[in-house]
Amino acid sequence: MRAKIIGVGSALPEKIVTNDDLARIVETNDEWIRTRTGIEQRRVSDDKTATSDLAIKAAAKALKKSGLAANQLDLIIVATTSPDFLFPSVACILQKELQVARAAAFDLSAACSGFNYALTVAANFIENGTLKNILVVGADTLTKYLNWQDRGTCILFGDAAGAVVLAPSKDDSGIIASWLKAEGSLGEYLTMPGGGSRDPEAKNGRFITMDGKNVFKFAVRALEESIKQVLAKANLTTTDIDLLIPHQANTRIIDHVSKKLGLPKEKVYVNLQKYGNTSAASIPLALDEALAEGRIHKGDIILLSGFGAGLTAGANIIRYSSSDYDKITS
Repeated sequence: MRAKIIGVGSALPEKIVTNDDLARIVETNDEWIRTRTGIEQRRVSDDKTATSDLAIKAAAKALKKSGLAANQLDLIIVATTSPDFLFPSVACILQKELQVARAAAFDLSAACSGFNYALTVAANFIENGTLKNILVVGADTLTKYLNWQDRGTCILFGDAAGAVVLAPSKDDSGIIASWLKAEGSLGEYLTMPGGGSRDPEAKNGRFITMDGKNVFKFAVRALEESIKQVLAKANLTTTDIDLLIPHQANTRIIDHVSKKLGLPKEKVYVNLQKYGNTSAASIPLALDEALAEGRIHKGDIILLSGFGAGLTAGANIIRYSSSDYDKITS
C-alpha cells in the first residue's frame, strides 16, 4: 500500500516586503540580493499572525480539495521550527480549530527539511496500515526571528504555510520512495539559540544566525545527494523526473545542482523570487502553485527535495495518478 496526496493547499500573509523596502533599513540593494539569491520579494506576517493562523488556512484548503471531512483525519503532523508556543503544539491547535476530536497530533522539527521529514513519517503510517487519512502541514514564520540589521539573514526568509492530505492509494500512484539524512556535527552553521532550555530568557538573543558560506556548501551537496539517493531507491534516473520541486532557498543552489544533474529549467519549479525561503512551507507552497499552473500532469514523476538547519536533508518521489490530478485541480 502506498500513500498518495489527495489535496493540497497553501496560505500567505498579505504584506509584501520588496528588496527596495529592505534597502531602506539595512545596507543592501535589489541587485545585490537578486544576483546572490534570486529573491525579489517576500511575505511577512504581522504581530497578530502566528504560525498556526497560516497553517489553519492552508489545511482548510487542502481538506476541501481532498473531499474529506476534517473528522475523517487520523493524524495531523505539522513541520515547523517557529511554533506559536513550546506547547501546545501547532498540530494540537489545528486539531482544536478543525474540530478533529479523534485525530492524533504532533509537531516535527527539521527546519527547512521538515516537510519532507513529515511526509515520510506520514507515508509510513499509511503504508504499514496503522492509519488511513493524514494531514501534513509545513508552516513557518521565521521573519519573527530575524535581526533586520543583519543583511546576511534578513534578506532570505519569508512566511507561509503549505498543506497536503494523504490517503491510501489503490494503484501504483503515491509516494514511491523517501530518503532522509542529518549531519548534526554541522548544526552550528545555522542556529536560532535563544528561547530554548539552554537560554530560556533569550539573554543571548533570539535571532537566526548563519554561516552563509558553509551552509551554501552543505546545501549544494545535500540537494544533489538527496536527489541521487531517492532516485536510486526508486530505481529511477534523472531522465525519469517530470518535475523537480526543490527547497526554495537560493537560485544559485538550484541552478548549480540542476545543471550538474542535466535537468533542464522546464523540469525545475522555482517560485522563491516571490516568497523567499519559507522554510518548512517552501515545498508544499511550490507544489500547490505548480498544480495550479498546470505544471503537473497525470502519471508525472515529481521529486521533492530539501535541506535545512540541523543540518538536515530529505527527499520524496511521488507518482501522480489521474485521480490525484483531477481531484487536486478541480
